[in-house]
Amino acid sequence: MKSLNKQTGGIGEAIAVKFLVEKGYKILQTNFSCKTGEIDIIAMDKDVLVFVEVKMRSNLYFGLPQEAITHRKLLHMQRTAIAYLKLNDLIDKVDVRFDCVAIVGSKQDHTIEHIEGIC
Repeated sequence: MKSLNKQTGGIGEAIAVKFLVEKGYKILQTNFSCKTGEIDIIAMDKDVLVFVEVKMRSNLYFGLPQEAITHRKLLHMQRTAIAYLKLNDLIDKVDVRFDCVAIVGSKQDHTIEHIEGIC
């Protein structure tokens, strides 16, 4: 099951990267990880550094993809974002935002919802 989730996650991240680039975002890094967690996509939206969580579901049987982002996941994202900012000497130098790209469907046929400012 983990392997299938990882494969679906990779497809979702590729879809999200393409979507964000088409919206004018500059992708800085994908799959940034450290001891506090992982962030799927780190990008610039004009002058704002955006940390993006990607959630993909093949259907809505278990609810909307974005509903899988728990309070605990948000805390991990925030801690990981701080680690990234420290590592790149960006603390107090950039505005930061946390977004979600929620995808429902398959690689070929899907809908995308981009939710800005999830926390």
